[in-house]
Amino acid sequence: MTGAGPNMGQAGAYGRLERVPTGIAGLDDILGGGLFRGGVYIVQGTPGSGKTIFGNQACYTHVGAGASPEHRALYVTLLAESHSRMLGHIAPLGFFAAGLIPDRITYLSAFRTLQDEGLAGLLTLLRREIAAREASLLVLDGLVAAEETASSTLEFKTFIHELQTQAAATGATVLLLTSASAGTDMVAAEHTMVDGLIALSSRLYGRRAERELEVRKFRGSGFLRGRHAFRITDDGIRVFPRIEASLRLPSRRDHVEGPPLTTGLPALDAMLGGGLPHHSTTLLGGPAGIGKTTLGLQFLGADPATPGLLCGFYESEAAILAKARALRLPVAGLIERDQVAVLWQPATEGLIDEICADLLGTIRNRGVRRVFIDGLDAMCRIAGDQDRIVRIFAALTAELRALGVTAMYTRETDQRGNFLDAPSGAPSLRQTSSVAENVVLMRLCELRSGLHRLIAVAKARDSAIDPRLRRFEIRAGGLAIDDGPDRAEAILAGRDVTSRGGE
Repeated sequence: MTGAGPNMGQAGAYGRLERVPTGIAGLDDILGGGLFRGGVYIVQGTPGSGKTIFGNQACYTHVGAGASPEHRALYVTLLAESHSRMLGHIAPLGFFAAGLIPDRITYLSAFRTLQDEGLAGLLTLLRREIAAREASLLVLDGLVAAEETASSTLEFKTFIHELQTQAAATGATVLLLTSASAGTDMVAAEHTMVDGLIALSSRLYGRRAERELEVRKFRGSGFLRGRHAFRITDDGIRVFPRIEASLRLPSRRDHVEGPPLTTGLPALDAMLGGGLPHHSTTLLGGPAGIGKTTLGLQFLGADPATPGLLCGFYESEAAILAKARALRLPVAGLIERDQVAVLWQPATEGLIDEICADLLGTIRNRGVRRVFIDGLDAMCRIAGDQDRIVRIFAALTAELRALGVTAMYTRETDQRGNFLDAPSGAPSLRQTSSVAENVVLMRLCELRSGLHRLIAVAKARDSAIDPRLRRFEIRAGGLAIDDGPDRAEAILAGRDVTSRGGE
């Protein structure tokens, strides 16, 4: 907690500090609710990292729709691009509103004052303009110019201290935007004095670059530590808190009691001991083309009254719908009536935390109870840091259970059902308990010139399973699984199998 200097006036000595939302999606969640009124914060980043957008977005959200009419913002530039050029760059962004200028948002260049009168003159100007415009948010863009103007470290530290005093007296929140050299982690003198430090950066994963935000210091409350991915979109900056940090504990208490749920395949239900355990997660493994997606679509269509969601990485919504129609699956009608939603994320480039955030947001908004994620392998490849994968899926699985969701994932295996690469990096079923409570394996088996499809249940939560392999076919209506293991045993023994069903 900070001392009784900044922020004391708005809530009384030792009172509750008033929060000021940043207006940047996801950042307030990381900060535990936003900045504090009267606080002084540094936003640091390399050129092109998004500092100017950050400062402007904070201003427009601070005074925009729904904001208190007393809120006003002052944006002061030192050694930066011209205001007309800066406004031209931010004008296409969703948060920009020209009507707020100049009554609610004022842009002011202080470079000449800094050059002619030094830090003392700059401080006088800031005091005068904050008071005259009754600004509740000050953005000072180009702090590095002020630092270079200072004759000594002590003079610059005194300047920061005077800014803190001004913020405490007026209740204005201050953002100081400054450049940082790539790859430096040095602690500057001003970092020790301010109430918070937010660092913007970019990291390369092979040839792919991801923007990252890290809160390195934040007085007054806890916050989510570590690096969080962010994206600059048409609406401005959007930050995606690391899912394993934001969902370190599920958002609510989970309830696993309840009757088993049908998979949509009676024979598979029997193999599972009566169906899928309530609010559980199932890992469906098998080689490409064996029918994993078809089984998942049958799972989504098994209960027409239950909202469903398909999150896919390999086939678009149009391709999924065409497949469901061709196989005459009930889920086709549910997709057409929007009872089952489809999220498609091409398996090219993306942010794993964004995918998880969109997935959970859709589940909460639509009241989804059945989720089919087609492509766990693609999600693993999208994640830049492979060490996070097990923790990500552990957090995601726990949150799905807390939301009352029964889920199914697919993962690729070789033809014999061995996983190509586990989320843990081990080519086995080790650590799959963090990803799924149930495991269903599909495999291909060669017999002379034919390939036969087999399916088995490897485990199911709190259920007496039938682990024996069964043969199955893909027909109109979906997967057709044998009632017993006889034909699977004959195939594995190398005996002839009597064809049926148009094989």
